[in-house]
Amino acid sequence: MKNIITQFSRIFVGLLFIISGLIKLNDPVGFSYKLAEYFSEPVFNMPFLVQFSLGLALFLVIIEVVLGVMLLIGYKSKFTIWSLLLMIVFFTFLTFYSAYFDVVKDCGCFGDALKLTPWQSFTKDVVLLFFILILFFNKHLVKPLFDYKIQNIIAYASIVLCMFMAVWVLNHLPIIDFRPYAVGENIQKGMEIPEDAPQSVVEMIFIYNVNGVNTEFKEDDLMAIPEGAEFVERKDNVITEGYVPPIHDFTMMKDDSDYKEEFLQEPKLLMFVSYDLTIADEAGMLKLKNLNDKAVAKGYKVVGMTNSSREVIEQSKKKYGLDFEYYTCDAIALKTIERANPSIVKLEKGTIKQKVHYNDIKDLEL
Repeated sequence: MKNIITQFSRIFVGLLFIISGLIKLNDPVGFSYKLAEYFSEPVFNMPFLVQFSLGLALFLVIIEVVLGVMLLIGYKSKFTIWSLLLMIVFFTFLTFYSAYFDVVKDCGCFGDALKLTPWQSFTKDVVLLFFILILFFNKHLVKPLFDYKIQNIIAYASIVLCMFMAVWVLNHLPIIDFRPYAVGENIQKGMEIPEDAPQSVVEMIFIYNVNGVNTEFKEDDLMAIPEGAEFVERKDNVITEGYVPPIHDFTMMKDDSDYKEEFLQEPKLLMFVSYDLTIADEAGMLKLKNLNDKAVAKGYKVVGMTNSSREVIEQSKKKYGLDFEYYTCDAIALKTIERANPSIVKLEKGTIKQKVHYNDIKDLEL
C-alpha cells in the first residue's frame, strides 16, 4: 500500500509540475508580469527585483518542468524531491501571504489558462505539499525507470527542449493564446455584462475627523455623526465581487475622448501595440513605418496603442518617422493584448483576425 501511494504521488506531482510549467513556459512574459506584481510595493516591496522578473520567470518555469520530468523517470530522486519540497514550501508561503493579505488576485500558477483565487492557489499548494511529503518520507521507493545513460539523455533533453521553447515564444508569440484577446475573439462581446450577471456587494465607509481622530462610520451610522466632525474621505469595501467581463479596461483615448466605439466598427483596423514606447524594441519600431504605408495603401485604418505620455508619443513618432495617431489605454490591458513591444493586431469590426510579433511582420496577411 505504501508503494502504491508513493507511486501515485510521484505521477500526480510530476505531471502537475510539467503541465503547470509548460503553461507558463508558453507565455513566460506573462508570468514575469505576475512576478513583478509580487515584487511591487504592496506585496514584498522589492522593486529592484522587477528588472530581473523575466529571467527569474524563465528559470522557475524551466526548473518546474525539468523537475517534473526527473521525478517521473526517477532521475536523482533525492535531489529532485528535496528541490520539489523547497519549491513548494516557498510557493505555499507565497500564496498564503497573497491570500491572507489580499495583495495579489491571481497567483499565475497556470498562467491565463486557469485563473485561481488566492485561497484556491494556497489550497492547491497545500495539497501538493502533502503529496511531496509522502515522496520525501519514501524516497527509497522512487526508483529509476531506465538505465543511467537513458536517464541522462531524457533529463538533459528536457532542459534543451525547454530552453528552445523559451527562445521561440520570446521571439515570436505564445504557442497557445489563453487570453481574452486571442485570435477569433470579439472585443465588444468581451466587454458585455449579461443581464443576469451577479452584482458586486459594496459597503460604503465614511471617514470623519472627530476631535482630531479619523473615525469610520457606516452608512447606517451617518445620523450619529457628532456635530462639528469634518468629512475626510469615503472608502468602498467590496464584500462580494460581482461579474467582471473578460475585457473591462480597454480604451482608445485621445484628448479626453474614447474612440473605441468608432474604431471597433472599422472593417479594416490595424493596431500597433506598444505599452511603453520608452522601452519598445527599436528594430521593431523601425519596421512600423513601412508596414503603415503598406496597410494604408490597402485600405486599413492604422492606429497606435500605448500607455506612454503624449510627450513620449511625439518623441517616438519623430524618432521613427511615424505618421499614424497613437491612442492610450491602461498598460495592463495592453500587456494582456500582446506580449511583444511592439506587436501588430489586425481587427475586423472588433474581432481579432491576426496577431504577430514584430519579428513576424512578414507573416501578416493584409
